[in-house]
Amino acid sequence: MIHETLEGLGAALPARSALMGLDLGTRTIGVAVSDRMRSVATPLRTVKRRKFTLDAAELLEIARHREIGGVVLGLPRNMDGTEGPRAQSTRAFARNLAGLMGLPIGFWDERLSTVAAERALLEADTSRARRAEVIDHVAASYILQGALDRLAHLDGESR
Repeated sequence: MIHETLEGLGAALPARSALMGLDLGTRTIGVAVSDRMRSVATPLRTVKRRKFTLDAAELLEIARHREIGGVVLGLPRNMDGTEGPRAQSTRAFARNLAGLMGLPIGFWDERLSTVAAERALLEADTSRARRAEVIDHVAASYILQGALDRLAHLDGESR
């Protein structure tokens, strides 16, 4: 099921389950995962996009292997907050993925996540070739970490 808010996603998640964060691009999908306590996002890998069924099968395998309880997809909004064609494409991907995975899916505003990932990699003195290799899954970890922090804040408010 797709949730428009993190509050809805948080309520639908099984207790002590990890989350998977996705940075959906036109050629690649960056993948990050959290720990079961949902406190730390870790970049995992970049999936080269082919056909949806092949991409989904690869993501499903990661979800099974990592015992994922939900998915956070980066939603590419325009700088003014509106949604353009890329956001519509991401929503369509989420609908198709929800039908196959059966896991709760939520969105996180991904504006500037790639910029933040690039800056962190530059500060770590990562070579240009290595940055190109890892930028997508590092960006996915920024997306997932933002969502994890918000979920933790919401959990703290409900106590």
